[in-house]
Amino acid sequence: MTLEIELGPEADIFRAEVRNWLETNRPAELIGVDPDHATTAQNAALADWAETVHRAGLMCISWSVEHGGRGLSSIEMSVLDEEFARADVPRPTRGVGEWLVAPAIMAWGTDEQKKYFLPRILDGTDVYCQGFSEPEAGSDLASLRTAGRIDGDEIVVSGQKVWTSGATRANMLFCLCRTDPDAPRHRGISYVLIPMRHPDGSANGIELRPIRQMTGDSDFTETFLDEARAPVDNIIGGVNNGWNVTMTTLGSERAGSTTTQHLPFARQLRMAIELAQSNGTNTDPVVRQQLAWAHTHVEIMRYQGLASLSDAIAGRTAGARASIIKMFWSEYSRVFLDRMANVRGAEAMILPMQSAGRYEPDYWTASMLQSRSSTIWGGTAEVQRNIVAERVLGLPRGN
Repeated sequence: MTLEIELGPEADIFRAEVRNWLETNRPAELIGVDPDHATTAQNAALADWAETVHRAGLMCISWSVEHGGRGLSSIEMSVLDEEFARADVPRPTRGVGEWLVAPAIMAWGTDEQKKYFLPRILDGTDVYCQGFSEPEAGSDLASLRTAGRIDGDEIVVSGQKVWTSGATRANMLFCLCRTDPDAPRHRGISYVLIPMRHPDGSANGIELRPIRQMTGDSDFTETFLDEARAPVDNIIGGVNNGWNVTMTTLGSERAGSTTTQHLPFARQLRMAIELAQSNGTNTDPVVRQQLAWAHTHVEIMRYQGLASLSDAIAGRTAGARASIIKMFWSEYSRVFLDRMANVRGAEAMILPMQSAGRYEPDYWTASMLQSRSSTIWGGTAEVQRNIVAERVLGLPRGN
């Protein structure tokens, strides 16, 4: 017996719409593909798939009709995730532009900013990367040092950012800079959208230095800004009001898809069971116990998602529940993928030679290595514990 929530007739109608559309349109070459481990050919197919989904009106569906979406609720968003997972194809999004930048623009942007920037996010014209963290400003983001000064109708930004995800694929950087060094540290910060290049294609004072990860990939960069320029009209929320805008972005980042966070882990568990069956370890009582442990934890995630969905139906925000969910899945992922290395045995230590003449980790090894960062990005586990302690348990803030 499993716990479910009755979503209502509108959700059922939407589910039928999405399911029927996917049955007709899902690309065979993308069935079972994980975008984080896609080949070059698969990445090209993923780009085409994103445009197909956009044309079908299934991109950014929670945005208002005014902004190009369908004005649908968290319920329909949950249904959309479930149906793409059921079809076993990736659900394309517009990345951090959709998840983080758009909510900030909707909450704090002027009408002109909304009319200009949101359609460009929706149709994929603008691809964003995040310029928040600095070498001396990670969890303590308000200690950032990147400086911005107003020069006529432009803002000029200089400084260094780090752990910039997807910067090599982006054409826009949403960036925090200090525009009033004399103000208290949570004030005097501005939130600005900076073009990575000038209209002629030349660099806009932005240099990217890839950071090689232990997986062998370079998804992150150090980002150096040397008088990078953007129109003053690209400042969201007004000069020196960036911290308030940032709280909207961070709230969106931590909330994420709390209602369907379990779906990728459920798929990963199915893959793990298939692997154990194929190599015969499914008869090992220790492995069976570990898989049962994983199943229990994925079910807990599903129940957490249902609780989040119940909150959404009742009009309540995710609040501290988002921190509980993030802390739970990130720590689960690290333990589960370590255990999967044991299930694979000696095979886990072998890296196959790729056609490019280099060694690359396979799905399981790369996932295990990547999981090391899951308790850091999007708010460290320590920060999440503080939030839960203060907001859920009512414990006093430490000195």
